[in-house]
Amino acid sequence: MKAAIYNPYWDTLGGGERYTLSFAKVLSECGIAVDIECKDRDLLRKLEERFGIKIHNVKIVESVKKGEGYDLCFWVSDGSIPLLHSRNNILHFQVPFKDVNGRTLINKMKLFRIKKVICNSKFTKNIIDKEFGINSEVVYPPCDVSKIKPKRKENIILSVGRFSQLMQSKHQDILIDVFKKLCRKGLEDWKLVLAGGSEVGSGEFLKILKSKSSGFPIEFIESPDYKTIINLYGISKIFWSASGYGESEVKNPNKVEHFGISIVESMAGACVPIALNAGGYKEIIKISKNGFLWKDLKELVKITKRLVADNRLLRRVSKEAVIRSKAFSYEVFKANVEKILR
Repeated sequence: MKAAIYNPYWDTLGGGERYTLSFAKVLSECGIAVDIECKDRDLLRKLEERFGIKIHNVKIVESVKKGEGYDLCFWVSDGSIPLLHSRNNILHFQVPFKDVNGRTLINKMKLFRIKKVICNSKFTKNIIDKEFGINSEVVYPPCDVSKIKPKRKENIILSVGRFSQLMQSKHQDILIDVFKKLCRKGLEDWKLVLAGGSEVGSGEFLKILKSKSSGFPIEFIESPDYKTIINLYGISKIFWSASGYGESEVKNPNKVEHFGISIVESMAGACVPIALNAGGYKEIIKISKNGFLWKDLKELVKITKRLVADNRLLRRVSKEAVIRSKAFSYEVFKANVEKILR
């Protein structure tokens, strides 16, 4: 068998690209030859460095011709419905697109060619199903929980997310302001580490962030490789996320976190996540058991101060976080993908 894979966002090297690569890995492990459409012939090496995923039986090609001549086609949507030509077509939404005229007659006709529509979270599914009038299936993204291990912890608050402002802001500026406020109120011997991709659309914003951080224990790690990331998860105590801050889940669902793979990865490393109470985060975190959700900046400050002061609470929640992360393992993802393939 031969499969085609298309993703329009390879240059961002984010969570959606990890999802796509993991799908390709499952196909490869099932004995299926995989062609990935991309103009960058060095893509597989870049993906391995960023995500630590090495796969075989995969080729980079100029075009997969929308699946023509393939037994299977996995297509990541940019908000549109493509006219796919393989024998078995799977359409994936990693973004909860809204108000894109999803229920047009032409889209309904194209959907007849789609065997299965899958989404990366229930949050994404709810938006997509209403927009296109379909009943999609949720397959959560995978996390290499077996590779990410807790290590000797340091007083680090970590945030991982690309610095790009093109589609969705991770709001590192907000996190910097909160950390500076904590420092002014007496937080000592802690540092904030901001790590993420800086390849696309981040230049000016990154300069502003670094300027705001001057004089405070704030460290930037641009485009870290996989080994660096898993080490950060292992040594950090707290994980922060402000992705989607200030946005409406109803009006702008694409602006909040659709799932939150970095949250799961941090939990595998025994970080205690403190994330905005929005989007896919609510499907991962059970408040006060394996993490915390915040609604406003005062609450983020309050929760952080509580964890810094109460080491017993920090240890208890971190242990539960590791347990929760296993629900999103690659093995679970693979089993769900194989079920769809059958």
